[in-house]
Formats: sequence, C-alpha cells, structure tokens
Amino acid sequence: MTSHAHAPAADPARKGDARLATLLRFLPYLWPADRPDLRLRVVAAFLLVLLAKAALLVMPFAYKALVDRMAGPPAAGGTVAVLVALVAAYAAARFANVLFDNLRNTIFERVGQEATRNLATHVIAHLHALSLRFHLDRKTGQLSRIIERGTKSIDLMLYLLLFSLAPVLIELAAVLVIFGTRIGAELVVATLAMVAAYALFTWKVTAWRSELRRRTVELDNRASATAVDALLNYETVKYFNAERLEQARYGRAAGAYAEAAIRSENSLALLNIGQSLLTSLMLFAGMAFTVRGWADGRFTPGDVVLVNTLLLQLFRPLDILGMVYREVRQGLIDMEAMFGLLDTEPEIVDAAHARPLKVAAGTVTFEDVRFCYEPRREILKGISFTVPAGTRTAIVGPSGAGKSTIARLLFRFWDVDSGAIRIDGQDIRDVTQASLRQALGIVPQDTVLFNDTIGFNIGYGREGAGEAEIEAAARAARIHDFASRLPDGYQTLVGERGLKLSGGEKQRVAIARTLLKDPPILILDEATSALDSATEADIQDALDRLGRGRTQIVIAHRLSTIVDADEILVMEEGRIVERGRHAELVARGGVYAALWALQQAEAAAAGG
Repeated sequence: MTSHAHAPAADPARKGDARLATLLRFLPYLWPADRPDLRLRVVAAFLLVLLAKAALLVMPFAYKALVDRMAGPPAAGGTVAVLVALVAAYAAARFANVLFDNLRNTIFERVGQEATRNLATHVIAHLHALSLRFHLDRKTGQLSRIIERGTKSIDLMLYLLLFSLAPVLIELAAVLVIFGTRIGAELVVATLAMVAAYALFTWKVTAWRSELRRRTVELDNRASATAVDALLNYETVKYFNAERLEQARYGRAAGAYAEAAIRSENSLALLNIGQSLLTSLMLFAGMAFTVRGWADGRFTPGDVVLVNTLLLQLFRPLDILGMVYREVRQGLIDMEAMFGLLDTEPEIVDAAHARPLKVAAGTVTFEDVRFCYEPRREILKGISFTVPAGTRTAIVGPSGAGKSTIARLLFRFWDVDSGAIRIDGQDIRDVTQASLRQALGIVPQDTVLFNDTIGFNIGYGREGAGEAEIEAAARAARIHDFASRLPDGYQTLVGERGLKLSGGEKQRVAIARTLLKDPPILILDEATSALDSATEADIQDALDRLGRGRTQIVIAHRLSTIVDADEILVMEEGRIVERGRHAELVARGGVYAALWALQQAEAAAAGG
C-alpha cells in the first residue's frame, strides 16, 4: 500500500533525473576531450553570439537618437548628415547582427556534424556488439527511426542550447539593466513578471504536449516498422496475395499516427495563442507606461521607441524560447531512446582475460552442450562430439532438431547454458569474438546480400581483396561466367537482400565470399539447398576442393551431398541419436537409413 502511494510522486522526479542524465551524456559530444580544435570552435562561436547581441542592442539606441533628434525642430535635430549617420549606425548594427550570426553558424557547423557523426558511429558499433537475440526481438524500422531521430537531435540541441537559449538569457539580462537604469524599476518588475508567466505557461503546456508527442512518436515508429516489415517481405506478400492485408495493416497504423499527430498539432495552436497573449499584454503595458511618462515629461519620444524596440526584440527570442523548450524536451526524448540502445548490455562479451584464438590444427569439440533460447524449451540436450582437424563431419536430421543452432553457438551468437565448445582445446568463451569469427567461414542456408554490387558482396569476405582475388573466388564458386555475361559485370547491383538474383546465384555469391575469406574451419549450413542438381554437382566439387585440409561441419538436408563425410551425426529433438559413416548408418537400419530410403524414393519419383 505504501509503495503504491508514493510511486506516482516519484515518477516526475525520476523523469527529471533521467532528462538531466541524458543532457549530461550529451555534453561530451559538444566539448570533445580529444579535439581541441572543436573546443576552440565552440569558444569562437560563443564569442560571436556575444558580438551579435551587442550589435542587436545598439539598434534601439540608434533608433531612439534618430527619433529624438527628428521630434524637435529641424534646426535642433542637427544636420542631415548627423541623422544619416544615425540611420547608417542602425543599418550597420542590423547587418552586424546578421553577419555575426552567420559567421557563428559557419564556425560551429563542423562541431555539430562531428558530434552527430561520432554519436551515430558509436550507436551503430554498439548495435553490432549486441546479441542476435536483441536483433531478433527488435524491428529494423524502429531501430532506424530511433537512430535517425537521436542523431538529428544532438545537432539541433547543440544549436538550441548554445545559440537560442543562451542568447535569450543574455538579452534578457541586458534589457533589464537598460530598463532599470533608463526607464524605471516598474518596467523591470513587469518584464520579469511577464517572462516568469511566459516560462510557466510554456512549461505547463509543453509538458502536456510532450506526452502527446511521445505517443505520436511511438505510433510513428509502429507505422514505419509496419511499412519496412512489409517491404522487406515483399515476395511473401506477393506469394499470398496479401497486398490488401498489408495496406490495411499500414492504414490502421498510419491512421492511429494521424489522429495522434492532429491532437499534437492542435495543442501547438493553444500554446502559440497563449504565448502571443502574454507578450501582447506586456507590449501594451510597457508602451502605456512609457507613453504616460512622456505625457508627464519624464520620457522623450525616443524612449517610447526604445522600449518598443527592446520589447519587440526580446519577444522574438522569447517566442523561439517556447520552441526551444519544446524541441529540447523532444530532443531529450529522442536521445533518451537512442541512449537506451547504448545502455542495452551486450549479452555476449569478451572475457576480461580473453586472448586471440590460436588455430594450430582446427579440431572442434562440443562437450555435453546444453542450450535453450528460452527456459521453457531446451534446444540442445547434452550434445557431445569432436570434429578432428582436417575432417568433414555432417549433421543431419529433421527441421527443429537443433542443427543450425550448433553453427550459431560455434560463432558464439549465444553462449551455451552448460558444457563447453572448444577449438584446439581453447574454450571459445575464453578467446576474443573477433579472432573466433575470423577463423570460421560459413555458407548459410538463407543467404542475405547487401544492396550493392556482386563484386562488393564477394569482396566482403576479406577486407582489401583485389579484383583478381574476387574473380578467382567467383570462378571457384562457378559464378564468374554469370557475372561476366551481365552488362555491368561485377558492378551489377543485386538489389535489396539480393532479390535480383536467383536463389542459386545468391548462394554461389555466398560460397565465393567464403572462399575468399579462406578460413581454417568451414560451416556449410545446407550450402547447396537452393541449387539445381547440375549446379549442385559443380558447387559440391568446388566445396570439396576448398575443404581439403580444413575442418568442415556440414549441416545437410540432401543426404546425397554428405555420403563421403568422415562422420555423420543424426539428430532428433536436440540429441544425437546415431553417428557413423554413411554405409554403416544405412546398414544399421535406423533413423538415418529411413531418411536415406525416403530421399532415394523421392529422387526416383522425380526422375520418373
């Protein structure tokens, strides 16, 4: 009961602390410790802010002097040259204000861009460090929107805090000093009261609007994720004639976002009206006070103009102050979401004592490995086997038996729940992930390519590979002739996820990529599953040549591709139920023999 009673009161404080913490995390990007040149730019930009404000404050005094001289008889006003000089001073001050503002932007631009680049690079690097589990649970569309908004926010907030909020405070202080020394304490009190009322009103309404905005952002993320998900699965949508279903799904998501956006924009109208009412009342009060003083002989007509001009100049940044507050709050929300990504702890990290993997022979050992993606469903139930260096071990079994999980665990996308995986006696949890994955090569069942050229996708296997090396790998993978026949050759774009290529072509690109990497340990996860029989024979020959002298783990569906394996492991429901060579397993008449007979019958039926 007590904890529930106190929880609501603590929430605003926690939110405030979270916003402050976000702001403090953002400041190092503004003042980078390792970049004195950027720090110098920040200082220079702020000095230009002061010069711009000084020029802005000169304008009302030049205007006042001009009006006072023109208010009396022409002779009392001095020569025309003096009046023209005052006009020139007014114009020069106005130009100087614009000049200093733009010089400030020019000097500061590199700071903002570097801050944005560093933060975006940091986020992308961190996302790559997160586990596969994280990426399977998140939608790509949502992640891209969070990163986009967060990185844009840091550049915007740099400008708002440095060049909008700080100048407003400087100008307010200057105006209060001028009013106090030249007009009277009454106007100082009235100005302070108006600014306080304006700030309070803006804060209250903006706090209300922020919740509307947060909801709008959530619905925007959802709509974007729905659209991206449908586009990434374009072929599936077409297969099932589901265009109308996807349109309806996106329509509902977009409709919910539109309603939230309408409420958010309407609330902005209320904020603008309230702010304008407060500033208009202050302008009336200030002008009325000055006009009354003029009637009493205390002020000149120029003083009326001075107060009018100073208040109007103050109102402009005050109007911006409302926007600044809204944008800073929204920026903090966006950055909070992005920093939330940075705060997500990687599930798989290098141990403090981790050293580079040393592959002497390439023996792979699984020792009583148990693993589950979630506690209620165990995938591997005590798997033990050894792949001696330079040999070929095949893993077969029905879908869901845990075959592909073995490959993922070997790459250390997850850690085993119990047991150990060793390479040449080294527990893979005790070596660096980079060195582990450098020693492994894989041709996966589902090949996903970058939306780039064929040459780029093959060259991705080894950074810095030359054209001759890429072509050699392509020849070995039997894709060189295909690429050469294309109008753009190796510069041909493969499309989103490689959709412009057939399944066999994509798989041959993946094989070429692995050939180029030239790892000591190979994992072939149904590497020829998308190929026709003739092409499969060519590729199998290339894979056989590649595998000579290397350790191979072959996850196979077509048993005909692994009949010459040194050992075949047969899996069912997360356990190894049979092991041996092809002839032994067929003769045994067990699970493998049944699978072999079924596939032989299917092949005979297809041939007939």
